[in-house]
Amino acid sequence: VQLQASGGGLVQAGGSLRLSCAASGRAFSNNGMGWFRQAPGKEREFLSGISWNGGSTGYGDSVKGRFTISRDNAKNAVYLQMNSLKPEDTAVYYCAAHRSAYYNSAAAGHNYWGQGTQVTVSS
Repeated sequence: VQLQASGGGLVQAGGSLRLSCAASGRAFSNNGMGWFRQAPGKEREFLSGISWNGGSTGYGDSVKGRFTISRDNAKNAVYLQMNSLKPEDTAVYYCAAHRSAYYNSAAAGHNYWGQGTQVTVSS
């Protein structure tokens, strides 16, 4: 079972990136999914979550209004559209599957994690 995050890279402040999280080995259509990030020397931060059918979403305060989460269960994938990026968004971004059908801002309870993709925003 594997979650593969991709789409990171180097972008200028104000730019956009779209992260993808592809699952393999099992379907996650019954799981809530989340995106987190971790910058050097900082704790892992909740960014966004989405319920199993996309009917419920949530965002951390630092990204609300700039990031949008979505999912395509037919493709077993979750996405994070990131707009208006800031230098403080620089971090390694992780996708994760929650053990329940709903998302949760706590890292605990997510029993599958992707390997992370680096996002660097230059000023």
